[in-house]
Amino acid sequence: MNGKSNDADVVVVGSGVSGMAAAITAAEGGAKVIMFEKQKSLGGTSNFFQGMFAVESEMQRARYISYSKDETFTNLMEYNHWRANARLVRDFVNESGPTISWLMKNGVEFSDVLSNMPKTPSTYHVVKGEGAALIKHLTSAAKEKGIDIRSGCRVLNLLKSGGKITGVIAEENDDEIEVTAKAVVIATGGYANNKEWIKKYAGFDLDKNIMPVGNVDKTGDGIRMAWEAGAAEEGMGLLELFRAGPLGPDFPMKNHIEFATSQPDLYINQDGERFCDESITFYDTECGNANSRFKEGYTYSIFDDSIIRRILDVGVERGIGIDNPPGTKPVNVMTELNTALERGSDQVFAADSIEELAEKIGIEPSVLKVTVDEYNGFCEKGYDEHFIKDSKYLWPLKGPKYYAAKIRTVFLGTLGGIKINHKTEVIDKKGNVIQGLYAVGYDAAGMYGDSYCIKASSGASSSFAANSGRIAGKNVLKYLGK
Repeated sequence: MNGKSNDADVVVVGSGVSGMAAAITAAEGGAKVIMFEKQKSLGGTSNFFQGMFAVESEMQRARYISYSKDETFTNLMEYNHWRANARLVRDFVNESGPTISWLMKNGVEFSDVLSNMPKTPSTYHVVKGEGAALIKHLTSAAKEKGIDIRSGCRVLNLLKSGGKITGVIAEENDDEIEVTAKAVVIATGGYANNKEWIKKYAGFDLDKNIMPVGNVDKTGDGIRMAWEAGAAEEGMGLLELFRAGPLGPDFPMKNHIEFATSQPDLYINQDGERFCDESITFYDTECGNANSRFKEGYTYSIFDDSIIRRILDVGVERGIGIDNPPGTKPVNVMTELNTALERGSDQVFAADSIEELAEKIGIEPSVLKVTVDEYNGFCEKGYDEHFIKDSKYLWPLKGPKYYAAKIRTVFLGTLGGIKINHKTEVIDKKGNVIQGLYAVGYDAAGMYGDSYCIKASSGASSSFAANSGRIAGKNVLKYLGK
């Protein structure tokens, strides 16, 4: 143990932004904190996010952005049809602006605050250096405040006595150790890599008809431990969905083919039929929900040479991340397409006619021909009779070459598991608080209804992680009497 003490006021399980925020907040109030992280490196999926939601922040005030906490709360609750925990949502909204200030005081830099999709408020605070930089700054802050960070150490179980949490059992250097604590904060990041739970609760076969993005070894450890300690279950099966592709070793993230396939052109299902207003591509949740209706786990984006010429000439309508905004020109798209086709890719296809393209993707040629002809007719009239897509996104497919790309149903994380109250205290099956136990981030339920609230609060998952962590840290201090 290298002389390290195995007793603390607070144990935090997980080192993502939710765990870091909880640990630092508790330490700021004078608590002795031990943080466990089962991976060798710190931060988990928090290393990859680009921005965070907040409202009424200092940055928004400086830019005359007037979208208020009250408007945000109302919009969030209307979005989830009041299926979320309203007190939790309200506290999250109220805390979001101060959390940006708190992060800045701990060294985190934000480069801008903006709207990253059409017709949405400017609430997305862009992190300079992305999540990896944020984790680096918070790690430094945690060490400065004396937090004992133990990476490569898995927490196995919670200790409980007399109805109160009293510590954890952890595995360190292949030995089991008992760590006593007055409070435990679970921040293990959900269960995105747990095949059994994804199948049981969400109905998908992991890595077959749904793909996790940016998640490693997220098996639901914290959720399991909380359940074993008597916690109630809530929100299982809710995923942060979107639609992306093509994917695989030959297609790195943000490849230029993805720029073409994510534009609001023509999307079809495996029957060769159109299934949505393609302009929902601007909103990850909506296009993820639409794609997830097809249990094969994918649909197709159909485009042609005229579409490629357009995006090379004027740039894309839908940007890919903060670093590739609308207007970006995917200059390598033809090179990447030709390379994929030469390799015989099973995700990208090309043909000299719609009928030939249909045969290559296993669709009845006459059906796809009708779909394309009908769609082209809508484009020529400037009116989408089926899905009322905005006419500015109605561009016909003219050839001479036509392309299809397989677009997967993917997700960034799981959005529930442990029932909590607005103080992030864990609730048992009888509706009572389990004293000394808190859950935050992807492990905690109640923030969302049946879908991730992308339009009202882009960057909500990273923001909820930070804000729920701070809320937990503050309430732990009250519980400890500090």
